[in-house]
Amino acid sequence: IAISDCLAQPRIATLLARSREEEPELEIRVFELPFSQQLTGLHNDLLDIGFAMSGAVNDGVLAELVWTDPLSVIVPPRHPLLAHAQVKLADALKFPLVLCHPEAASGCYDQIQAVLEGAAVPLRVVDHVTSLGVMLTLVGAGYGTGFAIASTVQALNRPDIVTRPLAGSPPTLATYLLRRKAEPSEPMKRFLQRARQEFALKGDDKRAS
Repeated sequence: IAISDCLAQPRIATLLARSREEEPELEIRVFELPFSQQLTGLHNDLLDIGFAMSGAVNDGVLAELVWTDPLSVIVPPRHPLLAHAQVKLADALKFPLVLCHPEAASGCYDQIQAVLEGAAVPLRVVDHVTSLGVMLTLVGAGYGTGFAIASTVQALNRPDIVTRPLAGSPPTLATYLLRRKAEPSEPMKRFLQRARQEFALKGDDKRAS
């Protein structure tokens, strides 16, 4: 199983814990890989399942929408935006930004970029980074603000960063379960069934190319 580094991993931890409880003899190995490498691993039969923030799969791979998370603003402590319980997107964009790199191939970049392209405020990007960890480090150091899933950031329990929800109806980031377009093995069928139960998936809610 592969997981993108920008995901809300506590949800996946709950799924893995349930699998260990219900089927302890099943060996599950977990890797952290960007979206592009997940596709390669699935095609080469090196992976069974991927969790990523892109559903733009290629031939032979299925993508099922598993959950969505509201987008949050990430700031360092004592930042002016912390005066607000909820932050307007236009206010967040008044400050320098640290964003995902477009070549990181994580899927996170495309979703956040779609949100920012709809804003009327010109962007001041101070850096593009290749991982969530680097983005949080730069935000914590005061280089700029960032955008991420609050539950993922809060699970890291970092004292140098604070999250604030976006005001109004905040945009959401989608997470997808990726797998090969083939008949799954019996252990994989059971894992997929647990995933659908945990994430309230519908078995026919999938996209493929």
